[in-house]
Amino acid sequence: MTITEAPQGTRRLTTSKAMVEAIDQEMSRDPSVFYLGEDVGKYGGIFSSTTGLLDKYGPERIIDTPISETAFIGLGIGAAVEGMRPIVELMFSDFMGVCLDQIYNHMAKIHFESGGHVTVPMVLTMAAGGGYSDGAQHSQCLWGTFAHLPGMKVVVPSSPADAKGLMASAIRDDNPVVYIFHKGVMGLPWMAKNPRTLDEVPEGEHLVPIGKARVARPGSDVTVVTLSLSVHHALDVADRLAGEGIDVEVVDLRSLVPLDRETVLESVGKTGRLVVVDEDYLSYGVSAEVVATVADVDPGMLRVPVQRVAVPDVPIPYAHDLEYAVLPRQDRIERAIRAAL
Repeated sequence: MTITEAPQGTRRLTTSKAMVEAIDQEMSRDPSVFYLGEDVGKYGGIFSSTTGLLDKYGPERIIDTPISETAFIGLGIGAAVEGMRPIVELMFSDFMGVCLDQIYNHMAKIHFESGGHVTVPMVLTMAAGGGYSDGAQHSQCLWGTFAHLPGMKVVVPSSPADAKGLMASAIRDDNPVVYIFHKGVMGLPWMAKNPRTLDEVPEGEHLVPIGKARVARPGSDVTVVTLSLSVHHALDVADRLAGEGIDVEVVDLRSLVPLDRETVLESVGKTGRLVVVDEDYLSYGVSAEVVATVADVDPGMLRVPVQRVAVPDVPIPYAHDLEYAVLPRQDRIERAIRAAL
């Protein structure tokens, strides 16, 4: 495919640069916004989430923290309760267990426990995902766990434009928002190359509504509902199958809380076939919730049984071949689509 120049008003950015641009613009617009976490200052974040921001805003607004997740997430919660808008980076989603009390018993519940009088306008951001032999403690996509716990919005962008727009919307939201990015969508040069991680991003203010899915590829034969890096895998498979006359619709959820059930139902109502792809664990997770959405409303719209492609209920292996065997990559997605057809 020939890459053309971006239309007027957009530039081609990687996902990481699009995220940084959103944070930069919101920090410039609102002095109550600040960023804290491990290695986010001089290093610029291990996934380039804050590159260049320390030079512009200084160490009072781009704050390097000790390795104490409970402490600095608690700091962020306290600042949010007092009227600031912190962005707190938990380096990996796997580390949520270290500080779950702060996240779920405080960040997520303060608004409810105060009878709605106290808000916690805070973004908790983190990396997720496998494929890089990072081992069982650095490779999980635990967005289904966060989505299961009431009191927090959960967003998971897959593209540069959505990364910018969802970050800006998350910062402006008066609710705590968990913002999870997959390492594989960031467009970093030291990771596996993914051509869609460099794409057109609007200049200036750009907001993507939280709770609205995106039809990444229209189709008529089968619906693939997915999110994050799996959107890219599904699009690769859809492009390949189009050569055989198979028309795949790919729905990018973008948000898990709130979940855009209407877009899922509309797509499945059109195709009659559903494949759900999720890099989180199979049991009790996002894939089951999507299937339940259809079953609760009208299971009769399904012409064939649902296909689910997810990580089996095992820790993510370190060995590269074993890791690829459990991840929902293109080969497993293609088999599921063919089974649905």
